[in-house]
Amino acid sequence: MAVDYTVIVLYLAGMLAMGWWGMRRAKSKSEFLVAGRRLGPAMYSGTMAAIVLGGASTIGGVGLGYQYGLSGAWMVFTIGLGLLALSVFFSARIARLKVYTVSEMLDLRYGGRAGVISGVVMWAYTLMLAVTSTIAYATIFDVLFDVNRTVAIVIGGSIVVAYSTLGGMWSITLTDMVQFVVKTIGVLLLLLPIAVVKAGGFAEMKAKLPTEYFDPLGIGGETIFTYVLIYTFGMLIGQDIWQRVFTARSDRTARWGGTVAGTYCLVYALAGAVIGTAAKVLYPELGSPDDAFATIVKDELPVGVRGLVLAAALAAVMSTSSGALIACATVANNDIWSRLRGMVRPDAAEHDEVKGNRAFILVMGVGVIGTAIALNNVVEALTVAYNLLVGGLLVPILGGLLWRRGTVQGALAAVTVGGLSVIGLMAGYGILANEPVYYGLLASLAAYLAVSLATRPTDAAVLATWRERLAGRSPELVSETVPAHQ
Repeated sequence: MAVDYTVIVLYLAGMLAMGWWGMRRAKSKSEFLVAGRRLGPAMYSGTMAAIVLGGASTIGGVGLGYQYGLSGAWMVFTIGLGLLALSVFFSARIARLKVYTVSEMLDLRYGGRAGVISGVVMWAYTLMLAVTSTIAYATIFDVLFDVNRTVAIVIGGSIVVAYSTLGGMWSITLTDMVQFVVKTIGVLLLLLPIAVVKAGGFAEMKAKLPTEYFDPLGIGGETIFTYVLIYTFGMLIGQDIWQRVFTARSDRTARWGGTVAGTYCLVYALAGAVIGTAAKVLYPELGSPDDAFATIVKDELPVGVRGLVLAAALAAVMSTSSGALIACATVANNDIWSRLRGMVRPDAAEHDEVKGNRAFILVMGVGVIGTAIALNNVVEALTVAYNLLVGGLLVPILGGLLWRRGTVQGALAAVTVGGLSVIGLMAGYGILANEPVYYGLLASLAAYLAVSLATRPTDAAVLATWRERLAGRSPELVSETVPAHQ
């Protein structure tokens, strides 16, 4: 394993070096939180694909392929569909807003007062996303170095916190680009063909496995519908995804770069399912489907290649973890702390925004590592996060983008009713049940429509400002125009 260890250690050292390099570029709030809004198509596509394809998409995607065959691709496939929908229909408008958070968009659209409560919901979602990504280090480092769970979480989490704190979005963008390349080589170009060959080819796989393993809908219609509801719609409204949209240098970059990234996700989804199906042929009696990735890597790949593929898995986890971490810190600082601070001390002096955001990333990072060590059930934590996100925020966000008659009272009602409904229904049906997000979303929609129609329309001046920002014509945005970088 000496060669494999060398590959991994060099990779981790490279991540820290890029964090240090990114620190030299992040001199303003815009540079630190959204990479100066100047990423070109190549970097934008690579980093967007990196953040959405994390440990769940890699290790979990292979596990679903092991359990269900080709239809196991649906979870990651719906993530790709969500990214495509965001890119084609909404990303251009989102990029032109030149805001930093989803809650700022809600305040801009509805005229204020929607930000704090939506910020709390978004913060809870990004926190749990960062925590579950951090827990995934335990699986990878166990295969690499045979260390216990706590040490693995501390090692992996500390590296991500370090480079994220140093350079903010610039560091994360640089590391994500490397992670995208490593992931592409490790999973698509190496592990996929090797796994298929080791399993005897597709003909042998079909001969040894039940026919339902090759049924595109074998995982079940209800499961696919739930994936669409949670992951496809989740991609449309998550702060971690929007914050990457904000890094695009133009609305055209956001649209076409995101379309390329979404298409890549579809390919990655199918690759994971095929690898898992091959693992089922090679290891039919694994204790857990999630062990399929680590087992096939450990037993079937040659020295050096094994290290690169494990680095690819580490890259997948780190990209999602760092993206969720900066999103969590951005929401905590900009949407919650700054607003509360303004309420208590409206005349508070200006402060160093880069230093403040850097401090929040460090604090949130320590909290994420501590929570990851204490938490046992990853699936339940992530389910709660996505249920709250979709049930509470989907309707007011999409309503604000698509329906002029929506009001701030309707938005607040939608967030409150949807969020409380999801929590109550999870208590009744169980956290992993499908009903909470179904009925919570319907309750949120009903509250939004009813309250919006029962209250006065949004002020014409607010809507005029909103339309100007959507068109990219706001005079306040001129100062953010900077040279583009590829």
